[in-house]
Formats: sequence, C-alpha cells, structure tokens
Amino acid sequence: MKVLRNQLFLPLNFEVLIDENDPVRKLTEICDTLDYTKLYDVYLRRWRLIDPAIMFEILVFANMNCIYSSRDIEQACKTDIRFMWLLQGEPAPDHSTFARFQNEKLVGVIEDLFYQLIIKLHELGEIEFNNIFIDGTKIEANANRYTFVWAKTVEKNLQKLNAKINNELPDLCQKYGLSESASLADVIEFLLKARDFLGIKFVYGRGKRKTDIQRDYDRIYEYLERIERYHKSQEILGTRRSYSKTDLDATFMRMKEDHMRNGQLKPAYNVQIGVESEYIVGVGLFSNPTDTTTLIPFLERLQKNIGRKYLNIIADAGYASEENYTYLEENEQNAYIKPADYEIKKTRKYKRNIYRVENLSYDEIGDYFTCPNGKRLNHAYDSKSKTKNDYEIIKSYYICESCEGCPHRDKCYKGKYENRKVSFSKTMARQKAEATERITADEGNILRQNRSIQVEGAFGVLKQDRDFRRFLTRGKTKTETQFLLLAFAFNIKKLWNRTIDGRLGLSLFNQQAA
Repeated sequence: MKVLRNQLFLPLNFEVLIDENDPVRKLTEICDTLDYTKLYDVYLRRWRLIDPAIMFEILVFANMNCIYSSRDIEQACKTDIRFMWLLQGEPAPDHSTFARFQNEKLVGVIEDLFYQLIIKLHELGEIEFNNIFIDGTKIEANANRYTFVWAKTVEKNLQKLNAKINNELPDLCQKYGLSESASLADVIEFLLKARDFLGIKFVYGRGKRKTDIQRDYDRIYEYLERIERYHKSQEILGTRRSYSKTDLDATFMRMKEDHMRNGQLKPAYNVQIGVESEYIVGVGLFSNPTDTTTLIPFLERLQKNIGRKYLNIIADAGYASEENYTYLEENEQNAYIKPADYEIKKTRKYKRNIYRVENLSYDEIGDYFTCPNGKRLNHAYDSKSKTKNDYEIIKSYYICESCEGCPHRDKCYKGKYENRKVSFSKTMARQKAEATERITADEGNILRQNRSIQVEGAFGVLKQDRDFRRFLTRGKTKTETQFLLLAFAFNIKKLWNRTIDGRLGLSLFNQQAA
C-alpha cells in the first residue's frame, strides 16, 4: 500500500503536542519574567528577524538538552517541535547566527541575566543566601594541547639572547666605528643608512650572495624580533607559569581526564562555582590552577552581583590559608573550611610523632615551646612576607637553647651544627583551631556532608551526565559566557526537577554525621 505524503494539512499548533510538564514550559515561565534591556541595548538596529530574548531561550534550552554546537542547535530548530515552539513560527536561524549571538551579543549581558535568575529563585523561596558550598574543577580549553609556552623557558632564552648580544655588540660597534654605548637599534639605523649611501640592494633566496652589511643587518634584526617576542610572551604570562598559543588565557594544568594517561598537562581553565540548595549561585573562571587564591575574588564578585553576603562559607582544604581565613573574619562570615592538615592529624603516625611542632608543648604566657628532652625553644625573631594580594603574614621563629648531647637529636632535627629552629604562625594556629571546632560541631558535619552532595554533585552532573568536559570557544570572556549559559540551564532544569519531585524549599540534606 502506497502512503500519501503530500496531503494538504492545516497549520499545526505545536503547543498541543508539548507535554504540560515539559522543561521547556518551566524555561519560558522563568525567562518571561527577566529584564532584557541590556540585551536589547547591544543591538544598533531595532529591526531584528528573531527577538533576542527568543534566541537566548533557545540557547538555554539547547544547553538543558546537552546540545552545545551551533550546528546541532540549528538542526534541533528544524527537527524538534519544542525548539519550533520557542521560535513561534519563525524560520530556524543558521549556525553562524547562533555563534555570533553567543560570542558577541551575550558577552557582558549573560552575567546580568544569570543573577536575575538567582534573585528570582530567592523570591520563589528556593535560595536563602545563607550557606554557600564552593568548589572548583578544571575544564579543558579549546586549544591545541602542544602549543605551550613556559615562563621559565622564555626567561632562560631571553637571558641567553641578552648574553649573546652583549658579547657581539662591542665588536659590531668597533667594526662600524660606533660608540660603545650604541644599542641594537642604533646599529640597525646605521646599517640602513650605509646601505642607501653605498647603493647596496638586499637580496634573498638561493644562489644570492649577501654582503657583510646585509648579514649583520639580518642577524641584528632577528635579535630584535626575538626580544620583542619574548617580552610579549612575558606580558601574556603575567604571574602565570604557562599559556597556550591558541588560547592565550588558558593555562596548562594537570587534569584528571588525561588523554595520554601519563599525567600530561593540558590547557584548561579553573572553573569555580558556588552552590546553594542544589542551584549554582556563582560562577568564576580563573587561569591559575590552585583554588587558594580564587576564593576572595570569587566572593567579592558574587557579593557585587547579588548585593549581599553569605553567612556560611563551606569549602574543602584546598581553600585553607591564613589570608582566606582573615578575609572571612573581617567580613563577619563563618569559615567552614577544613584545615589543610585536618585529615593527617587524625592518623596514628601523626599523633605519635612527638617531634612535630604541632605536638610540642607550648606556653602562651612565656611564649616558648618545650621539646621532648625538656629543653626550651625560646622566641628568637619574627619574619614578614606578603602574598600576591599584599596580605602580610607574620611567622615567629623559635630556637632551642641547646641541642648538644640530646638523645633525640637524630629523630628531632637534621641540622648538624645548629640548634633546632621551628616556625610558627600564631594567627594561623588560632584560625585552624577555630575552623576545626566549627567543622566538627553538629552543624559543621551537616554542612560538610552537603558540600560533598551539592557542589561536587553539580560538577558530576555537568561533566558526567551532560558530558561537558571541554569548552567550544576560545578566550576567557567567551568561555565564561558559555559556562554561564550552562549554569543558567542547569538551574532551570534543577528547578523543574525539584518541582516534579516535590522538593521545593529543601536547602540541606539532613543526614546523620558519619
């Protein structure tokens, strides 16, 4: 039997084919309440084929369905009735339109839309701005894995080149009768004038014989180009140790997902998120691989966008530092941050090691330690150091009155001729004790368990369930825009799931402490 496919049909209403509980309806319900003024201001012309708000909804819904490629989004607009419903009967835009919209129009606007959603979730009673769980992960950049530039290599090559120039420049100055203080630029200028005066024509290619003037000119010009290239690399590097030539903002980091399975470094971004009530409430991309230096700028950016401070900051030991503890104290925020040595302190080996400075007896009144041999380690001097953010750390040094003839010498101190010296930060010791007390209390146990469930669970959904392991755009601005879109989609899907499951208003998982 032949099927008739070219029959005449009336216009089809897609809305009747979409389930009432479909996530796309929750998306439009929330997005229709947002203010798109900043997005409209990006456009110079009032006339647009498709409303920018609709384009934004399509991109968010694509991220909700693990569709990240602009070509795949174009295909979905032609085949998926939910995308057709969002388009409201308009023809599907091509992939380049979606790419330009995300990489040009949304840049500088997406952050405002994202935090409008956070405020909306607060109005719905889903977010209380009370507990924030912070963690980071490394996501591979859209860059070639072997286009690395290392800071140490650049510095080493620059030093070698300068030494070579200092060795050759005096001979060149003497050869052409220039002053000893002449620079490479002065020599270049002189050689060009000599070329014009003598009527010499520079030649290139095989079978061409170069004059001495051209050989010297080419060599010096190459030196100048290399110096400029090294200085440009140092400017791009800043305080980083490496960068990628195909994505200048990406830094080479050690990844858990290693394609070579040999611990190889790959260009990546350190993605930081803050989670409350299972929703992503803050996002930040950083070029430094360590989490310690990201906490303060992350919290300051979050406070600027939401206009308030979180009461409790919950993070793992990777964020433990005197600078971070002090910042939270000054801002009257409770630090539920595990000290870096918290786990090792619970081991039997650590507790039995009587020679560790943490296990030595300390007299606060006399300000001295007592070693296992009964000798005093008296306060000798203080040293000051500053972090990259100019935070001043004061360490106190204590020296034993005498280690001569001590039976514990071999196990206690490796120095052969000096008495034992230990360093001790009084501020950090106090902060670690207070943090340990907070995280071991009943509330601290619940918050630590929720950190593992909520923020690590969010990364698990994004990287494993939604298979987002590599950025598709290049440059920090564009990659951050892409991740904010992903976080926006994550929150809409989470709101839909909690509504379906009847879990609205649930902020913490109250489980028994282990």
